[in-house]
Amino acid sequence: MSPQPHPNSGKTVICAVITVSDTRNPQTDKSGQIIQDLLVAAHHVVEIYKILKDEPVQIQEQIELLSRNTNLDVLIFNGGTGIAPRDTTYDAIEKLLEKTLPGFGELFRFLSYHEIGSRAIASRAVAGVYQNKLIFSLPGSSNAVRLGMEKLILPEMVHLVSQLEN
Repeated sequence: MSPQPHPNSGKTVICAVITVSDTRNPQTDKSGQIIQDLLVAAHHVVEIYKILKDEPVQIQEQIELLSRNTNLDVLIFNGGTGIAPRDTTYDAIEKLLEKTLPGFGELFRFLSYHEIGSRAIASRAVAGVYQNKLIFSLPGSSNAVRLGMEKLILPEMVHLVSQLEN
């Protein structure tokens, strides 16, 4: 028997998509566009889209600002999750999370392993909750974004947001 995601209740989730990159712009941000396209195709709303430099203070300030937006349910970041000196997204987000979803990173790396092999160990994908907002952070590669969105985020997002509303 194949495991099934939680049923989608038809609830529309309001999202912010944030690309963390020192080099991308709206025209070259393929991964940010994939996230937005997949969300819209699943009948969710992208209320905010931004590109930020990979600066921990700027990332944390953006999370603080977005967390005060009562319309938003989910913040989806991409980029800056590796171990290069400029990859600081994980560090900035992980310090703020009030609750973590360790299974997200674990499953993402497991699924990535089947696509890219042992290189998956370098991913610091993370998810959790801050100020009643669900936060996901994916690597910046388009393949990683598609994998995380299709296999993990979209199948569970409505259920997780619903749990935060209880």
